[in-house]
Amino acid sequence: MALDSVLARIDADLPQATERLLELLRIPSISTDPAYDAECARAADWLVADLRSIGFDAEKRPTPGHPMVVAHGDGPGPHLMFYGHYDVQPVDPLNLWNRDPFDPALEETPAGTVIRGRGSSDDKGQLMTFVEACRAWKAVHGSLPAKISFFFEGEEESGSPSLIPFMRENAQELRADVALICDTGLFGDNTPAIVTMLRGLLGEELTITGPSKDLHSGMYGGAAMNPIRVLARIIAALHDSTGRVTVPGFYDGVPELPEDIAAQWQALGFDHKDFLGEVGLSEPAGEQGRSALEMIWSRPTCEVNGIIGGYTGKGFKTVLPSQASAKISFRLVGTQDPAKIRESFRAYVTSMLPPDCKVEFHGHGASPAGQMSIDLPAFEKARAALSDEWPNPAAYVGCGGSIPIAGYFKDVLGTDAMLIGFGKDDDAIHSPNEKYDLKSFHKGIRSWARILDALTK
Repeated sequence: MALDSVLARIDADLPQATERLLELLRIPSISTDPAYDAECARAADWLVADLRSIGFDAEKRPTPGHPMVVAHGDGPGPHLMFYGHYDVQPVDPLNLWNRDPFDPALEETPAGTVIRGRGSSDDKGQLMTFVEACRAWKAVHGSLPAKISFFFEGEEESGSPSLIPFMRENAQELRADVALICDTGLFGDNTPAIVTMLRGLLGEELTITGPSKDLHSGMYGGAAMNPIRVLARIIAALHDSTGRVTVPGFYDGVPELPEDIAAQWQALGFDHKDFLGEVGLSEPAGEQGRSALEMIWSRPTCEVNGIIGGYTGKGFKTVLPSQASAKISFRLVGTQDPAKIRESFRAYVTSMLPPDCKVEFHGHGASPAGQMSIDLPAFEKARAALSDEWPNPAAYVGCGGSIPIAGYFKDVLGTDAMLIGFGKDDDAIHSPNEKYDLKSFHKGIRSWARILDALTK
């Protein structure tokens, strides 16, 4: 069979594929630090050269920030667009790494062989799974099974400021029948997953001001309003006794989980005690009557991410502060409107202010949730192909985090996105000693070959 020949080629070429990944990982493409601008450009050049070596028409495209890499390869059937990002997170704190973050190596661990280095899982290792699948297909058949395009960006880890303008300016070129994104993970070690729900994100920072300056608590305590006390009361009121968010209109647009998806999640055998136990907790703290998987995949949240106020240095200072502030984030689902929630939250906070206090707000981004249309035939074809490669059947899952690119493909290009990744929860992405399981890398390449075969039949 044609697919069997491709899979055999992938198996035989794994050492060479691994070495290519190690070569890319040696490039310190940290997008958020201007000191590494040249390295980001070098990573883009590396990808262009590698894609050209397997017959793609690849180019490095300039942006006001780091360059994009766009490549096209002709073939019959549907047009598939593959997205990934070549930039990586900073490595601080460096002293917590067991080796140079940009001197990657294979390392034997009790759980098997891993590729250790910054970007190994997020996202260089993941994007190379698809590149290697195309390489093996071309080596066996001399041509691609479909029209395949690549779209790699270099600013994902720094907010993607150039992404939407670039997509709009090049919309006709970037449109495809389906977009494939490899920046997610497995469920456990042996269950592949297709992410169909992505939570949106809204960030708010509020600063409450009371007295015009810090005061002596002995001279003014009791008579003067304390902004920390006001802030604490507002924060405490954001949730009721059942864990529901109290901001008016917050649950507008929040859907119930479809029964078939709920059944798939139940079959995953998720144990919240194990999940929480790894971080020293035991009981879910969200909405009562919801499972832990629902809480992190399909329910909205309001979380306090930081509080500042008064004297926080060593020792003690009996100060009554002039200001107190908090950073609060909302994870959004369904059709919740970030703009409306921001407006409602600000009105809610303002309504709780006592006399002599005022509040200032500062927004920190707003993006809606993403919902993938699993009615498209490509989704079931991909799920079946993944199930053929892995020990457990593939499942449609949610993602507690936010991956805006999926929504941008739909909103800007009109292209539905399919999120399939092969990372693991313990890969330590964004943290010291990031790794990528060699088995995941290998089976990820094989998985994409199976998916290409399924989508082009």
